[in-house]
Amino acid sequence: MKVLFNCHVPFMLAHGGMQIQIEQTKAALEKIGVAVEPLRWWDENQTGEIIHHFSRVPTSLLHSVRQKGIKVVFSDLLGATGARSPGRLRYHRALIHVLQRILPASRIAAFNLDCYRVADACVALTPWEAHLMSYLYSAPPEKIHVVPNGVEEVFLNCPRAAERGPWLVCTATITEVKRVVELARAAVQARTPLWFIGKAYADAHPYAQQFYALARQHSKIIRYEGPIPERDKLARVYREARGFVLLSAWESLSLSALEAAACECPLLLSDLPWARYSFGQTASYCPLTTSVVKNARALRRFYDQAPALPLPAKPKTWSEIAEQLKTLYQSLL
Repeated sequence: MKVLFNCHVPFMLAHGGMQIQIEQTKAALEKIGVAVEPLRWWDENQTGEIIHHFSRVPTSLLHSVRQKGIKVVFSDLLGATGARSPGRLRYHRALIHVLQRILPASRIAAFNLDCYRVADACVALTPWEAHLMSYLYSAPPEKIHVVPNGVEEVFLNCPRAAERGPWLVCTATITEVKRVVELARAAVQARTPLWFIGKAYADAHPYAQQFYALARQHSKIIRYEGPIPERDKLARVYREARGFVLLSAWESLSLSALEAAACECPLLLSDLPWARYSFGQTASYCPLTTSVVKNARALRRFYDQAPALPLPAKPKTWSEIAEQLKTLYQSLL
């Protein structure tokens, strides 16, 4: 069995969760005997039995692949959609149904909505996103498969720290979606030491500059030294942190939250469905708000309570995720 991975977002332009997901999934599948290659658009002699596309697969590509007798799996990330209110989701669903009735098929094709029905399998990271695939896009239930992200063994096997330190930690890209500026302001207001780990897509971006200025101005509260590429070192940071905080505007399934959970680090997350479905009662939640005062209040409460909070459930390893995908691939063949 040979699987071809495809992704339309070049890693050089947008580092982050999708890159880690693809790289770790590929490595884990190869360890259990599944041949995986990047789809080489320039190679007419490349062969494969399954194409696994990361993000919504273009319907035109999907039909071309199916004509070749190749099975198609795609993993769509519906984080932004999943953060919408119930009312907005109902409006979204109604709008799709109206457009499908009034627009010609050629116009509808541009939205790639048929891919959920035509593809051989749709992979969701959480039960919430699986629900959205069915509710919004009419994906047949038998084609929907929930396969979460995994974590590397280094996070599960890192020795427990003798004592947790005073720092909360946030591992995230310095970008608006992760709301690191809003979190930094709340930390300053609440006087809670917070260590940010990550980098911006572009240091010159105004949002990144705003964050850097806050970190320089409040260096006793905001600790920022850039990313930590060494995975064993990052695991030790999680093990020694007082807690992990991620107040992002939306997520599909945060890899950094899973890594922190693997290291038995208490979690404070935005109160969104992806987080509730993934961590339930073993995490703390902060309503999504622009109020610095409300964010600061939630952050201070979490900081004070962290040592006594329940530990999050252990996430799956990438090896376990690979076994799930291998079973899925085999069922299609």
